[in-house]
Amino acid sequence: MASTLKPGWSKPSTILLACEIPANEKSFAFAVAQALEFGSDLILFHAYDTLVVAATETSGIRYYDYATAARTEKQQLEPLAKCVRKAGVKCEVVVRPGLAADQILSFQRERNIDRIVMGTHSPGPIGKLLVGSVAEAVLRTSNVPVFIAGPDVVDGAYRKFATRTILCAVSMLETGPVVAGFAAELAAQHNAELILQHVIKPHERAQVLAGRSVHQLEADLLRFVPDELLDQIAVHTIVAPGDPTEEVLYQAKAKQADLIVLGAQGASAFAAITRHGVVYKVLAHSQCPVITLSPVVLAHCGVREEKHQAEEAYLAGVF
Repeated sequence: MASTLKPGWSKPSTILLACEIPANEKSFAFAVAQALEFGSDLILFHAYDTLVVAATETSGIRYYDYATAARTEKQQLEPLAKCVRKAGVKCEVVVRPGLAADQILSFQRERNIDRIVMGTHSPGPIGKLLVGSVAEAVLRTSNVPVFIAGPDVVDGAYRKFATRTILCAVSMLETGPVVAGFAAELAAQHNAELILQHVIKPHERAQVLAGRSVHQLEADLLRFVPDELLDQIAVHTIVAPGDPTEEVLYQAKAKQADLIVLGAQGASAFAAITRHGVVYKVLAHSQCPVITLSPVVLAHCGVREEKHQAEEAYLAGVF
């Protein structure tokens, strides 16, 4: 590998919460819980593309008041920041004019941000393909992990936001060790059980197994976990044929996973428009949060772009 996983990715010192107004309650609650667990600073970040129009008393000339717009947006987030600070977390409110995805990514690269937390909504009808495209753009191009609370995620307050079981969907390609290694580091930080899952598409069964048994393939998955972590965490492996989305969602529910880890390799604008891909579908229906590693993060870890992948394999979409 050209580079290793950054320690801050599994134990963030600074978390950016991408805020809407009003704020997404689920993503806000998960962000605060993570900041408390890791002792992280929390930045409430909001990008606005509306401008407050004002008029001078003397001339009556209408103009765009950038300062007033920023002040108004910030005031709406301050009550949330006050609650966060009261809980004992250092919190900062940042607002910027511009397109949300562009501003989130730009700010994340300016500051030492270790993780982005955001919420998503259910996709709208065909005429509303752009709804939720901010999350798609961020998870596709962020250079840090992105933690996403989808529309079906269950509120974590009832279990005190504990992460006891992590399900990691892995490919047998070059991305496998990177994604599994990151999931293992998360499991070590949370003292959680790790489940590594690989799904074989029915038409690829003969090619993937290549004379090996499913049990041998499950044993191979253990090699993706760094040796130093194998003694620290409980790791289980699952290899099964089927539809990747259905199998990931089924196992997450059956194993009562608190977090799903996915690589977003192959994420593309085509996938976003057509709504194809495992990442999109899992986010749309998962009952627990999902944390993704973008192609940018994977490239940082030495993974080359896999242009030969089937287009349905672990792609991002609109949410």
